[in-house]
Amino acid sequence: MRAAGLNWQGLMEQLQGALPYAEVTEASLAYFKYPKRTVSVNLPVRMDDGRVQVFRGYRTVHSTARGPSMGGVRFKVGVSAHECEVLAAIMTLKAAVADLPLGGAKGGVDVDPDLLSPHELQGLTRRYTSELVELIGPGEDVLAPDVGTDQQVMAWVLDAYAENTGETQGGVVVGKPIILGGSYGSKDARGRSAALVAARVLEHNGVPLHRSRAAVYGFGDVGRKAAQTLADQGALVVAVSDQHGAAYASGGLDLDALSAWREERGSVEGFGTAITPDELLGLDVDVLMLAYDYGTINAGNAHAVRARYVVEATNRAVLPEAERFLAEEGVTVLPDLVASIGGLVVNYLEWVQDASNFFWTEEEIEAAIDQRVNAAVDSVTEFMRTRQVGMRTAAYAIALNRLHGATVMRGVYP
Repeated sequence: MRAAGLNWQGLMEQLQGALPYAEVTEASLAYFKYPKRTVSVNLPVRMDDGRVQVFRGYRTVHSTARGPSMGGVRFKVGVSAHECEVLAAIMTLKAAVADLPLGGAKGGVDVDPDLLSPHELQGLTRRYTSELVELIGPGEDVLAPDVGTDQQVMAWVLDAYAENTGETQGGVVVGKPIILGGSYGSKDARGRSAALVAARVLEHNGVPLHRSRAAVYGFGDVGRKAAQTLADQGALVVAVSDQHGAAYASGGLDLDALSAWREERGSVEGFGTAITPDELLGLDVDVLMLAYDYGTINAGNAHAVRARYVVEATNRAVLPEAERFLAEEGVTVLPDLVASIGGLVVNYLEWVQDASNFFWTEEEIEAAIDQRVNAAVDSVTEFMRTRQVGMRTAAYAIALNRLHGATVMRGVYP
């Protein structure tokens, strides 16, 4: 399940397609086309065997036109500055579609976290935070979990920031444990909202989700919650996959039993009928939920997709060249700018709670996420209807309009 590449050119091509439907100027476009800053850092870490190993880390802030930047930190082999720049720009767009007062950022370290001991992982996290401490903060750039990082990593970021600055600022990081100022819903929001977005779009198109067949590519935290939410809405989840294999059942998988199986064995492999992850992508289903990483569907495998609706529960899961092919085949892609905004919304709500030091209940958080996600879906689908464009083009145009408005009001400094 190795992701294909992504590039800035593909992002700009999709942006160009939205320009006829957006109110922008050369100045506001210039702000979007060039990230505010990209920092690269070398991170020496003392390993358990006594040697010092140096890792390469990055942090891109794409935009602060609408507010402080916010974005994930990924610990993943092959992370690069270019990858961070593309994903940070997508975060800027996503925040604008959700109408949040935030800009986009993304960071990461080129490392396989599974090869590090807990002590080494903590050392790497603290070193990364220390190198960036003067550039991050609740009013500047807010870090969040991403591929290869979790609540524990975010807790170490929070503590390293406090040790370096002498101040405990909960809002410097989101996705924290609840005991340290985290929010309810943080773990489930992206998967749950992706499923609810799918249900809402299918409803707009007159397609009932009840008894629809769904497959989920990537059965981690996001995919697991997406699968369960789809099932709760009446869909039959017939297949799921992880990095080791895939499980299939034509009548629908028992998700509780599957989750228990994966917790015990570390993989979905061996549960139900065995298929490969590539075979899952080619199943004849109504909804294909992509919850792994960018580039899951690319030019090399788009021809195999038989789903009617493909949902990007993670950023850039369908690459531009693949999306063009799918559109010609009548496949509807629900883009990340809409389908995966639940994670950003709950991160925003955590940041707000930290700033006010007042925390909401789980029910209040879920209601707030649903309200913002539904509002974003409705605004995008209304734009699609009135302008006769696809969902990604509509989302881009809405985001560009909001970014343009903020840029014009702020002006160019100096």
